[in-house]
Amino acid sequence: MPDIVSLDLTSWDAAITPEAQLTAVRTLERGGVLVSPHLAFALLKGEGRYLSPRWSNGKAKNISLDGNELRGARGGPADLAELSDMVARFAQCASGMVRRLMPRYAPYVRTARTSFRPQPAVGRALSWRKDDSRLHIDAFPSRPNQGERILRVFCNVNPSEDRVWRVGEDFDAMARSFLPRIKPQLPGTARALAWLRVTKGVRSDYDHLMLGLHDHAKADLQYQRHCRQQIVRFKPGTTWMCFSDQVMHAAVSGQHMLEQTIHIPVTALYEPEHAPRATPERLCGRSLVTVK
Repeated sequence: MPDIVSLDLTSWDAAITPEAQLTAVRTLERGGVLVSPHLAFALLKGEGRYLSPRWSNGKAKNISLDGNELRGARGGPADLAELSDMVARFAQCASGMVRRLMPRYAPYVRTARTSFRPQPAVGRALSWRKDDSRLHIDAFPSRPNQGERILRVFCNVNPSEDRVWRVGEDFDAMARSFLPRIKPQLPGTARALAWLRVTKGVRSDYDHLMLGLHDHAKADLQYQRHCRQQIVRFKPGTTWMCFSDQVMHAAVSGQHMLEQTIHIPVTALYEPEHAPRATPERLCGRSLVTVK
């Protein structure tokens, strides 16, 4: 099972000891979850009012900040500007923390969209592919990444309710179960999808297999019920992070969370041999990031 490791940080700009850096690297790159139970994201005066689903436009799954554009939210211009500032402030805190915890990542950190999730974690009508209450790794159908890692930083900003996850078995065990079920990508398909702008870039065999692992795990209800898993509770004011392309995770309950996605190239890793790409390449006997 993945390790759930506590690192007692209390400030986003605190000095990081070499011992804390080593703990962070080993936990994250070896497929664990790093938890800081006292690292809260402080809301400024008046920002507590955004802890309500009424700010969601009802169309998007989450409120997100992509560059300078706030999406999925509704409200007056002044309200939306303040909400955007709150989410942007979290993005700065999260990316800065990653750079200090893993200094080797610092020149390579590429931040993607930042999400604010004011809706309850479960209870919405979603297709099984989008149902995050099912154990899954993260893989994005329209955004192939050619093996780049997906690091996510989460913070429970709910003042009274835990954020609850299920954390599943190790990536290697899951991959060995589902890889034989995934049919090969047809020659020419990846370039056709990119040409038609279905995907933002060309989907490598690695991207194809990761999508297959995501889909097969979510679709297999027997696996969802009976695979090795544990319940992890993140109390109010807790920050946690993991490589979500490696950690099997699922939402159980909770509301009001901030999340920052960060992309890290494999070349920036301290221990690249533990990256999820290693398992399918070993089983397939070839590189999977070349595009056919």
